[in-house]
Amino acid sequence: MSDILLVITNLPDAPSAQKLAHHLIESHAAACVNQLAPCTSTYRWQDKIETTSEVPLLIKTTQAAYPRLEALIRAAHPYELPEIIAVPVSVGLPAYLDWVNQQTNKE
Repeated sequence: MSDILLVITNLPDAPSAQKLAHHLIESHAAACVNQLAPCTSTYRWQDKIETTSEVPLLIKTTQAAYPRLEALIRAAHPYELPEIIAVPVSVGLPAYLDWVNQQTNKE
């Protein structure tokens, strides 16, 4: 089992998503961030059903770097309660997983 995580978060627009992605890479909290096309999210917030456009980010990091990554997302994220979901990566190309480890092992 690898210690690589795929972290998912959503931002309200492309500029804020790009800014966060750059910040996470620059700080070595993530090895790679994929900024996806805008999507429509529907959710309940403060007893109201909301539908809004968001820009998803797929963030590759390690379990060791996760606390730093989460703190950076929380500090920079414009939402009061940002979605931050970490999914363990159980299998992957060994060379890629090693690269993720190398990139996030720098502070």
